[in-house]
Amino acid sequence: MAVTTQILQSYRRPRAVMRRLVAANRGGARPEARGFVYLLMGLFIIFISQLPDLMGEGIAQVDLSEGMTGEDGPPPTDARMAITLFAWLFVWPLILYVLGGLSHLVARGLGGKGQGVDARMALFWAVLAVSPLFLLRGMASVSQSVELVMVMNYAIALAFFWIWLAALWEAEHPVPHDHAPEENA
Repeated sequence: MAVTTQILQSYRRPRAVMRRLVAANRGGARPEARGFVYLLMGLFIIFISQLPDLMGEGIAQVDLSEGMTGEDGPPPTDARMAITLFAWLFVWPLILYVLGGLSHLVARGLGGKGQGVDARMALFWAVLAVSPLFLLRGMASVSQSVELVMVMNYAIALAFFWIWLAALWEAEHPVPHDHAPEENA
């Protein structure tokens, strides 16, 4: 199934999507690789969504007041874009790997029986699934509507936690294949 179709289905039935992702991972030789690719794709889309703000076109444009500039003036746009790209593609994956591991440990403490790779997949999939909302937020930022940006921020947070927690539940409470419900979750 196409990733874009799965992203759309994640908003309605995140557990069913996660069930398919876990099943596909179990059959692969490198289960961690698929989740990592999903994570990098999602983070790159989030970086793209921030370009209007980094270029000074959006609401959250960089404030380069006197106290924040060096003796040579404000940092150039390409430097701001490079450091933001570095942060999203190199720093955030490390943070999210730690968060994925911690979420697995917490779920394990609460009776979860899944594997760590599945808990990380739940988190990484949630990042990819909400990344299109970040693009909409970037467009809202260009529109200069503070209210619209705030609505998008809340929508992103709500969608992220909805997808992540439902997917994490599915990852930590695996159903044997002979007892699996037919796409009703």
